[in-house]
Amino acid sequence: MANEDNNNLESHRTGNDSVGRRTFLGAASAGALTTTLAGCMGGVGSGGGGDDVFKIGHLGPTELQMGRGAERSAELAVAELNDNGGVQGQDVELLSEDTGGSPSEAERVTQNLVGSDNVDLLVGTFVSEVTQGIIDYIAERDVPFIITGSADPATITENHGQDYEQYKNIVRTGPINSDLQAEGMAGYASHLNDLHGFENFSILADDAAWTGSFRDILPDLIEEDSDLSVVHEDRMALDTDNFNPFLDDAADADADVVMRFIAHGGAATFTSTWAQNEYPFALEGISVPGMSPEFWGATNGTCLYETTSQSGAGGVSPLTDKTMPFVEAYEEEFTGDGQDPPSKPMYMGFNSYDGILFYAKAVEEAGTTDYNSDLDAIVDAMLNTEFTGAAGEISLYGEDSDYPNDLKESRNEDGIISNFPVTQWHEDGDDGVVECVYPEQDATAEHVVPEWI
Repeated sequence: MANEDNNNLESHRTGNDSVGRRTFLGAASAGALTTTLAGCMGGVGSGGGGDDVFKIGHLGPTELQMGRGAERSAELAVAELNDNGGVQGQDVELLSEDTGGSPSEAERVTQNLVGSDNVDLLVGTFVSEVTQGIIDYIAERDVPFIITGSADPATITENHGQDYEQYKNIVRTGPINSDLQAEGMAGYASHLNDLHGFENFSILADDAAWTGSFRDILPDLIEEDSDLSVVHEDRMALDTDNFNPFLDDAADADADVVMRFIAHGGAATFTSTWAQNEYPFALEGISVPGMSPEFWGATNGTCLYETTSQSGAGGVSPLTDKTMPFVEAYEEEFTGDGQDPPSKPMYMGFNSYDGILFYAKAVEEAGTTDYNSDLDAIVDAMLNTEFTGAAGEISLYGEDSDYPNDLKESRNEDGIISNFPVTQWHEDGDDGVVECVYPEQDATAEHVVPEWI
């Protein structure tokens, strides 16, 4: 996905003094575990299993809530691994770098993690353009890289799809790519029609790499349902701060629903403009800032009724038996007086936590962490690993698929994509609360139509 990130060059090393006391239900136990980061803070190793420390490099916009939630979630995964014996007998250490949302800055800090710190694994990246800016360097160095934030399918199709051998060390464990998200959105559009009789849809999307699928293929996918029509489409520059023209055009087209796909800092203004003017359509789709647990306060409650799809369903629905224990561990450690938001992991947090534990399981199956000598064994193990994470099931498409090394979608009994759930802001007294409203098997509340419609 895309966003406007602040530059911050500070790096973080997570060792014995980072994550403190908490009770956490680990993946390997039905009981409670007391976890700490027991990672050794030894000297620089050679990477690929060359010393007694398994080093994970985290990449993300850590000055933003999304990146901060991902970094904290990675810390929890590292703590859990260390409490269960590490990775292949090695203590685990987390090294985190702020990408600043910039491809050039991401390249610099990635080179530090790989070339100087000799990490055994890279995890993260939020902005698709950042991921694509560093992918060639990572492929050349063979270090395993788990993508946990960016969703542009071209990251896979234009690299692995063209030269699999070169890019085989790179996988995406979440979210599902934007092509699959678009299919999921089309299924959700049909669901809204079943619930409320909505027929006319508008599609408004950021002019960014991750939204290409929503602009290019979603209209046709929606109109495969003969009851539905796409009556309006437009794209928005990332620096847009006046959304009235876009919303006016959607209203003039008689849209029942605006599906907006927005990740930049103007999302709060977009939402407030919609609510304060009581535009006659529901606000659906994906809003990355709207995933923040603190978005209610940021919009003074005008986000009431808006929805967004997001991995992990905002941490409010037990998607698996690991979901709520993970969320509770995060809240215990990172929520309270003096703590910066987010108060829940957010979608990249879910994916980063799951991605690290997925990789740990894969290398246990491979019997090695030495990517310098045994990369094929590690890649084969990842492609054959099935893992239940906090956000859902993780398994990867194979080399000969349309999306090599990419996260597979999950489908319900009706064939509808179900591992990119939709959440909605509801009223809770004088405050707001996030509820999961789709798919039905994971819903914690019913979808609500704005009262002015």
